[in-house]
Order: sequence, then structure tokens, then C-alpha cells
Amino acid sequence: MTNGAAAPAVALPRLTPAESGARAAWADPEMNPLARMVNQITHGDCLSVLRQLPDACADMVLTDPPYLVSYKDRSGRSIANDDNRRWMFPAFAELYRVLKPDSYCVSFYGWSKADRFLSVWRECGFYPVGHFVWIKGYASSVRHVRMKHEQAYLLAKGDPKPPACPPADVLPWSYTGNRLHPTQKPVASLTPLVQAFSKIGDLVLDPFAGSGSTGVAARKCGRRYVLIEKDAAYHRAAQERLR
Repeated sequence: MTNGAAAPAVALPRLTPAESGARAAWADPEMNPLARMVNQITHGDCLSVLRQLPDACADMVLTDPPYLVSYKDRSGRSIANDDNRRWMFPAFAELYRVLKPDSYCVSFYGWSKADRFLSVWRECGFYPVGHFVWIKGYASSVRHVRMKHEQAYLLAKGDPKPPACPPADVLPWSYTGNRLHPTQKPVASLTPLVQAFSKIGDLVLDPFAGSGSTGVAARKCGRRYVLIEKDAAYHRAAQERLR
């Protein structure tokens, strides 16, 4: 700009009517879906529910998704979408979007499908920075081997600052009895992860909430939580538990 000439006008991107409506909705706390979901378990398909959340709203993801193994327990209980992998990329792409930059995602996974999980996580932008193994005092299944462990990957979005007191990557496991869910995770096993990879007051997100163990662990640690569960029976069980 020289000789006192006015600065050229900058053309701003034009919003569609839908985008304008969405911005107006987010400005109104009563219409903000995130505000209604905090410290609640939402009943619904995580793909549709996650799309309602704004970018970079979660401080940590801690989740136990279907393992792609068509699992059924001794009583015949099953897990929705455990018989297909169509949900994987869209779900983890949404999780990457709603997770804040330089933050962590902890995801359990089925060891026999590790290659698929790692491929999808990397496609979505996550990269593994750690791996956890929980040692069980009992065998959850016996076939070629006695299966006596659970496992999860520690995934990073961006370059998160390492925790001041990182947890060990081999941890103990306590049996829940799977009373509320066929793959119910013990709160005591999740608590060290919440403490290490989030801060007091942070928002912890679990889109495959099952019986709500992530929410219980988050609340014990002074964190807020957003839980999503598709199965109506497990949603009711988690709701009662959290209530």
C-alpha cells in the first residue's frame, strides 16, 4: 500500500446456509450438542454422533472398539459391528478431527487384526508412540495358546508433550466378571492412562463406551467425559452405573 491508497478488499469465503446455521447453533449454548453430551452417555451410532462435535474439542480419547472377530461370550452376548470393518476409517477419522492437536488416543484392539488397526490409524493421521499390555491372572480363551493378556496402542495426534510421570507399558488386570458388558474393562486398569495423558478438568472421549468404564475412570480422576454407545442394553447399563 503506497501513496495513501486504500488496502484492497479481501474476499471472505461465503458460507452456505447450512454452515451459517451451524455457526449460529454453536453460538447458542442451548443448541450446542457438545454441551448436552458432557458427563453423559449418548445413545447412538458414533459415526453420526461424532459428526455433531466441533473440531478439536476432546483432550484425550480412550476407547475399546470392536475387535473385528465376531465375538460372543458364553451367554451369547455380542458387540455391534464386530463382524465388519466398514466403520473403522470413518470412526477414527472423526476421532482424529475432534481430538485436540498434540494429544493422545488410547485404543484397545484385537491382536489378530493388528495390521488392519495400525493401517487405519496411520491413514487417519495417528501414529503409535507406545503400547500397553495388561497381564491377566486367568485365561479368557484357550485354543492354540492360553490367552492371558489385553492390549492397547498409545497413539499421538501431532507432537504431544510426554507426561511428567509416564505409566508402565505392562500393567496388572483385575477381573470385572463382565457383568455389564461382554468385554467390560476394569476401571483400575484405565485410571493410570487417564491420569497420565490428560489433566484435571480435561474432556475424555469414548465413542465405543460399552458399560461406561471410561466415564467412571474419568470422573474418579476429576475429568469430564463424553461417552457414546450404540447398543441400547449396554447404554442403559452404563447410564445406571454412571447415575
